[in-house]
Amino acid sequence: MILDRLFGMFSTDMGIDLGTCSTLVCVRDKGIVLNEPSVVAVRKGTNIVLNNGEAVGLVAREMLGKTPGSITAIRPLKDGVISDFEITEAMLSYFIHKVHGRGGLIKPRVVVAVPSGITAVERRAVVDSAERAGARRVYLVDEPMAAGIGAGLPITDPTASMIIDIGGGTTEVAIMSLADIANAESIRTGGDDMDDAVVAHLKRTYNLLVGDARAEKVKIQVGSAAPLDEELTMEVAGRDTISGLPRKIVITSEEIREALRDPVAAIIEAVTATLEKAEPELAADLIDNGIYICGGGSLLRGMNTVLANATGLTVHVVDDPLSCVARGTSVYLENLEMWKDTMDHTDRGWE
Repeated sequence: MILDRLFGMFSTDMGIDLGTCSTLVCVRDKGIVLNEPSVVAVRKGTNIVLNNGEAVGLVAREMLGKTPGSITAIRPLKDGVISDFEITEAMLSYFIHKVHGRGGLIKPRVVVAVPSGITAVERRAVVDSAERAGARRVYLVDEPMAAGIGAGLPITDPTASMIIDIGGGTTEVAIMSLADIANAESIRTGGDDMDDAVVAHLKRTYNLLVGDARAEKVKIQVGSAAPLDEELTMEVAGRDTISGLPRKIVITSEEIREALRDPVAAIIEAVTATLEKAEPELAADLIDNGIYICGGGSLLRGMNTVLANATGLTVHVVDDPLSCVARGTSVYLENLEMWKDTMDHTDRGWE
């Protein structure tokens, strides 16, 4: 539509990687302009966002697990999908206005990356939230496609490109060819499940209760999927479940690796299941092309090693794996006129 293109010249169109843990926003020609946690602080029992609607992202994350009784810090996305509609809307509204500016007369067009395995109802929820938050038009792109584009893979060529995006709430595995997904698996296992596994291990083995933020620190500092050349140790503080008093212990990378065994195994299973369904010609391409991994989970020590051992293929970690999907949405923005017919989007005129 001519009006839509005209409005596009005057609005700050943006690409959003709406993640369970973090939300990244890209603007055409500027790259990533916002990277904040997907957390909102509200008054308990209400959907009223604190600090006049500003207690979102970094400000709210500082409050996680440390709020008094009157305040609740919420992560409104669970397993890659919206679990709290109103809070997601408030969060998106804050991020869109922060990037676009509140004075803009023309609302932006927004490209949102979503897990490939979500239902039509869940997709509709993302579109509605983004529209109410201030988007003029909303386009949805599957995360594996965005990740493949962001990683610079030749996904439009007649050859197989395989990407594994290990996020906070979901792991997306896809084999792509000729600008479409040939085979894909989307499982609701990711970095959050690894954190939960660490919490459960410390409680079961040491009677020590720790919060999610501290469990994530343990995963980052000493977590691994494969044996390390030099095993690591670290001190962890929490509350003793028996005495109820604060206590500190020392843990090793070997025991955390054992604790992470189940979520890592689930990811490997999704990868092998995707490969088993691939067409023979695409499978053959992967021997030369290899597999690429991105997302926060790809930074777990030895993740590429265990995937290579399980598949027999070369596994590469992409450059800057945390922003891979967001960079892909940015490329979609640049080619919106060409690609928009292949994407889920709203079609309600230019209002």
